[in-house]
Amino acid sequence: MRAAVYRRFGGPDNVRVEELPRPPVGRDDVLIQVHTSTVSAADHRARSREVPRGLWLLAAVGIGAFRPKRPVLGMDVAGVVEAVGSEVTRFAPGDEVIAMLGGAFGGHAEYARVRQDGPIALKPRSMTFEDAVTLVFGGLTARGFLGQAHVAPGATVLVNGASGAVGSAAVQLAKPAGAHVTGVCSGGNRDLVTELGADRVIDHTVDDFTAEAATYDVIVDCVGNASFERVRHLLKPGGALLLVITDLPGLLRAPLRSRRTDHVVTAGPGQGTAEDLAALVDLAEAGSFRAVRDRTFDLGDIAEAHRYVDTGRKRGNVVVRIAQAQPGRAAPLTRTSGRASS
Repeated sequence: MRAAVYRRFGGPDNVRVEELPRPPVGRDDVLIQVHTSTVSAADHRARSREVPRGLWLLAAVGIGAFRPKRPVLGMDVAGVVEAVGSEVTRFAPGDEVIAMLGGAFGGHAEYARVRQDGPIALKPRSMTFEDAVTLVFGGLTARGFLGQAHVAPGATVLVNGASGAVGSAAVQLAKPAGAHVTGVCSGGNRDLVTELGADRVIDHTVDDFTAEAATYDVIVDCVGNASFERVRHLLKPGGALLLVITDLPGLLRAPLRSRRTDHVVTAGPGQGTAEDLAALVDLAEAGSFRAVRDRTFDLGDIAEAHRYVDTGRKRGNVVVRIAQAQPGRAAPLTRTSGRASS
């Protein structure tokens, strides 16, 4: 099979298309012929080994110290089931699915493998493969974080980095829950974030949201510049700070903050499940969760896709087309400028 492979850490040109063996199928496995994947912020960090302060050793355990442990990146896939193991009952060859591979990576290849009890679900019928894959990384991450906060009708939610893959998903998940959503992004992304459901948008190039008098029940930090110390005064009593991106001190202090204050502070989304992914599919089918797709690259242009993500200007998701998908009916929210976050 063709796969995008990187053999050493560094820049985008280290990623090249090679021929690799197709993954074997175990008795509980689902083998997916991959149509699309994304190049996410996680792929950028794994490839470049540019990680938040203090997390180098943890990153080395996961992605390798001297050379990549997993040479094929890609944390999510959309495609068609090619084969299933002898004990698989939930899926059959020909099913159109989306799946989260997570830290195992492997999505930037013609075939990927996931266990049937893992985060895999039938893709939305109304979406193309290019759009459907955008639900996975950002959607599962945002859902995992928001599930640790109390987002009730009337809750006030601020999403810092509202135009990225996770931020745009967080806006779309908080709004149907009845929250009043404030998005922080650049002015160029204001229309996108408003279209996704934000009630108010703060242009971070003009205003510092931490200097405002407004307070929030939930703050979602998808940028990495909203530490507890910096935004504590913005949290209402019992409010939650969800650190999608943080450094080692933020990671270590999060559980201590939760125990010693009346706030919920968390730095992990938890483990996404098939039920979580199916819930996102249901929202997409109902028209409550839209694809936010910036650009689409073919597998042969994978280095260009990484180079674009490295600019920090992506909005929503950058999609990699592995195999030719069938035309669909849903129109994505497509944008090509502005500063991106996770």
